[in-house]
Amino acid sequence: MRRAAGATAAPLVDRLGATSVEHAPVIESAGGLVWREREGRLQVQLVHRPRYDDWSWPKGKLEPGESLNTAAAREVAEETGKPVVLGVPLPGLQYLTPEGRVKRVHYWAARRASRTGDDAALAARFPVQPPSKDEVDRKAWLDVDDAAARLTRTADQGPLEALVQAHSQSRLTTHAVVIVRHGKAVTRAAWHGTEHDRPLTPVGHAQGTALVPVLAAYGVSSVVSSRWERCAATIEPYVQASRARPELSDQLGEAEHERLPSRVAATVRELLESGRSSVLCTHRPVLPTVLDVLGRHSRRAVANVLPSRDPFLEPGDLLVAHVSTTGKGPRVVAVEKVTPPVY
Repeated sequence: MRRAAGATAAPLVDRLGATSVEHAPVIESAGGLVWREREGRLQVQLVHRPRYDDWSWPKGKLEPGESLNTAAAREVAEETGKPVVLGVPLPGLQYLTPEGRVKRVHYWAARRASRTGDDAALAARFPVQPPSKDEVDRKAWLDVDDAAARLTRTADQGPLEALVQAHSQSRLTTHAVVIVRHGKAVTRAAWHGTEHDRPLTPVGHAQGTALVPVLAAYGVSSVVSSRWERCAATIEPYVQASRARPELSDQLGEAEHERLPSRVAATVRELLESGRSSVLCTHRPVLPTVLDVLGRHSRRAVANVLPSRDPFLEPGDLLVAHVSTTGKGPRVVAVEKVTPPVY
């Protein structure tokens, strides 16, 4: 790709780590590189902001209580006028603003959402309003070399280079398999009913609600969960918002897993092979089997960063596995651990 002139910025080595500039106020923002293929060529979409007279990636600041991934999907939809589904994470950027603040921008690869295949995820999202002409006045689909030349800031080429590399390695077309540990439940000592019926606490219900925009950002259309109350209740807000039909299974409960872990492993493999974005909600004792299957289908670099110590995920946390389909079967090419903000 050709290099474009412009300001520079330091890439984020750890996308979710601390800023490299101490004691400076931090502005967190998120966006995406929307891509498509046309006649065998990889193209990306740029936006022009008249306020700065620059060509850049669609992005924007987080709203209160919003996660990075939710903000990315919302901002891209607002600035391009079309909803998207997030794919693999890309390198982020950080730089000092003229006011002395550190601005951190987190990027994902993104594809245009389909009104048919992504209808469940789109139903679970809040509507977005397009920006005024004062914010974004032009949009352009460009071949990647032309996009590199059009970008105002040289630093914006970093995420583009990562996108092109992922495409060349067949790691760009993916679906998400999201693993969720159920929300915070009433303790065993405080519950006098059956273990199957032990409910969520108010915090656990809030965690279930917080999952909705995150799952929608990744285009989740298929819902699989343990039938036990604390799992079914965790995923219920997304079921209601997306109008998806959940598949509730006793096999994903703790007791059945202890007896036949192979059935859990088979369920995870089916989701990896399905080609559609899905969520699986289960229990802490079941996670080692789930993670073992993910690891067996992962690139070594990805397998090495999968959670390896108990409790693996905290209540309400989720792990997003980005899965590509290869001639040898499904391959996990990237993973993200997400804690949705709860208020």
